[in-house]
Amino acid sequence: MMCHGRRILGIVGKPGSGKSTVAKVLAARLGERARVVPMDGYHLSNKALRELGRAARKGAVDTFDALGYTGLMKRIRDEAHSIIYYPMFHREIEESIAAEGVVSPDVELVITEGNYLLHPQDGWGGVRELLDESWYVDVDDEVRVKRLIQRRLVLGNAMEEAIAWATGSDEVNAQVIGKTRQFADVIVTVGELPPEAR
Repeated sequence: MMCHGRRILGIVGKPGSGKSTVAKVLAARLGERARVVPMDGYHLSNKALRELGRAARKGAVDTFDALGYTGLMKRIRDEAHSIIYYPMFHREIEESIAAEGVVSPDVELVITEGNYLLHPQDGWGGVRELLDESWYVDVDDEVRVKRLIQRRLVLGNAMEEAIAWATGSDEVNAQVIGKTRQFADVIVTVGELPPEAR
């Protein structure tokens, strides 16, 4: 464990694994001492993704501001007495809103969750060393893909579009994330979770 005033727990998993739900449940049990800071706030904007030709791959390892997120984690670790703001991603508009979340000095544990916290390349390599502990959320792939399809349907996609995204772009990302399982400190195996589980 690192010797600093605030702890950072990283929760990693493939799309649809339930990592967001695990993070929220854990934070709810700990109360005001804990705060969930999702990696998703560092999605590149839709405008930036279109300009880069990456819009069809949104969620891939190179469609986030990895260095910006790493900088946030460094501030959270090193500036325990500061008020630190961070962006929040909203799936219903597929965009992030800047400075919507806040980590105050009384927060003792930050739970950060996302796909690429343990990825060793593409600008993500500095995240792992900032985590006091990392958990990899594991779930049956069939269950996971069903969740992803349901998520897209809730957002208004047609069934064909939902299946194509869940078994296409999301699945390519899942393969990348799966290779980072070996770097986790703890493997968390989950069963059924609510439909909104990520």
